[in-house]
Amino acid sequence: MILQISSGMGPVECRAAVGGIFRALQKEFPDIEMITGVKGEVEGAYSSIIFTSEQDLSALEGTMQWVCKSGYRPGHKRKNWFVDVSIIEEPDEVDEKITEDKIRIEKFHSGGPGGQHVNKTESGVRIIHLPTGITVSSTKERSQFMNKQDALKKLSAVLKQTNVDSKDKQKNSAWSKHAQIVRGNPVRIYEGENFKLTFVKEEEENEDL
Repeated sequence: MILQISSGMGPVECRAAVGGIFRALQKEFPDIEMITGVKGEVEGAYSSIIFTSEQDLSALEGTMQWVCKSGYRPGHKRKNWFVDVSIIEEPDEVDEKITEDKIRIEKFHSGGPGGQHVNKTESGVRIIHLPTGITVSSTKERSQFMNKQDALKKLSAVLKQTNVDSKDKQKNSAWSKHAQIVRGNPVRIYEGENFKLTFVKEEEENEDL
């Protein structure tokens, strides 16, 4: 699964918290790998980190709190800093390679320029991409072979654009979550410069049990 830990619009201490909590999570869950990170203005700080894990880390989703006096603004009274951990929807990538077992080709009578000659031949070609249901067709050529080639080019372009759109959707989702942090009721609390885990919110028990 893919998750993002974010400082939102918080100050430098929140960005330091992102880096520190991420490193603490790496120790706890060794298979965690960073996909991308936006570094902050001080060493080890990040405004956001997107990471992946083979484990189910859905229990991490929510607000996390770091309790520590600011080391960047001496005398600053605040010592509670909040970051957000969100699950990012994985892009629905499709295989762009077109093979015979992944498509169904249908022939049909095509109209348009050419008069009766066009209407008497099954020159139109429709290609259905079976894994996704995407359908493209071509009727611009009199030759069925040429229409098939044109339809295959169209399908290839559509599959590539589908993957681009899916990745853009993931980026937009990550950004929208980056801008929203709910302070309070944290799922975890870390304390001190060593980011010691001092609180883990227990999953709510099923009231029907």
